Amino acid sequence: MPLGKIISGGCVAVLLALSLSCGSAHDSDELYIFVAANKRVPYWLAASAGFAKAADAAKVRYDFVGPDTYDPQAERDALDAAVAKKATGILLAVTDPSVLKDSIDKAVAAGIPVITIDSDAPASKRLFFIGTNNHQAGLIGGQRLAEELKGKGNVVMFTMPSQPNLQDRERGYKDALERSPNIKITRVVDIKGDPRITFDATTAIIGNEKDKFDAFVCLEAQSGKEVAGLIDRYNLSGKVVMAMDTDPETLDWIQKGKIAATIAQKPYSMAFVGMQMLDTLHHHKPAQLGNDWSKDIFAPVPSFVDTGSGLIDKKNLDSFLEAGKSLTSAPR
Repeated sequence: MPLGKIISGGCVAVLLALSLSCGSAHDSDELYIFVAANKRVPYWLAASAGFAKAADAAKVRYDFVGPDTYDPQAERDALDAAVAKKATGILLAVTDPSVLKDSIDKAVAAGIPVITIDSDAPASKRLFFIGTNNHQAGLIGGQRLAEELKGKGNVVMFTMPSQPNLQDRERGYKDALERSPNIKITRVVDIKGDPRITFDATTAIIGNEKDKFDAFVCLEAQSGKEVAGLIDRYNLSGKVVMAMDTDPETLDWIQKGKIAATIAQKPYSMAFVGMQMLDTLHHHKPAQLGNDWSKDIFAPVPSFVDTGSGLIDKKNLDSFLEAGKSLTSAPR
């Protein structure tokens, strides 16, 4: 096993062990804030449930904030407001790292630990990242896409190019498809956080006889259900849709056979572990929060915590839904 992974895993174990020993050390001034990318998306509601569960177990105050649409500037404002409240720790779902970097750095300079989840801002002074190995998620999706297309076809991809996590997923797909040279990604659509762009682009593709597409790859949660709905509306057959994440509509379209598969992440786990680690960092704070721990072989924190991912299709959908029933705690 690579040394980096041994150190990373050891740091996580130490942090979590320390968090269990903090029980009676909490006080009424502690306030942990989760700044989400889009509070209305089911993915972030699941993350909020994990954050709330961990905060309730520690008997500390917490808040779930952020914009109601994809809006990096509004998210930056929410982050700045959390710093102004003197949050004890901040968990941040990064939309655009270039927009958020300065605010992250200001939070850390003010002594507030910041941990990123789902999408990272590696050039900032955030302590570390918790989330999916997005390149691996893309590899999983690309391998399944090649199987579905039997090695040949044209693909349209929906993404948001400014987000590093989606860049990694795209790279994973492309790496997987290197073994299938007759599968071509011939169009990439920037949805800019707006599912209406997916709807309009897909409608135009379907209505243009010159556009010959065999598959639609959706690198974020909102596009898959839009594409599947249009394929159903126009009664198209033989089109492959690869989705991302597990909101109810996406899973429903898998059941109906309009989405071949989706890549499931673990937003609940990301935020649950993130809250625990913020709690530990408050009670066992490193001497310097702003250090570049990724280059320190004896760092007291990991550089990356991989919460895992997996493929969901018709074969394992029912077992996935059954497993999720135990995580129905209502978010704050």
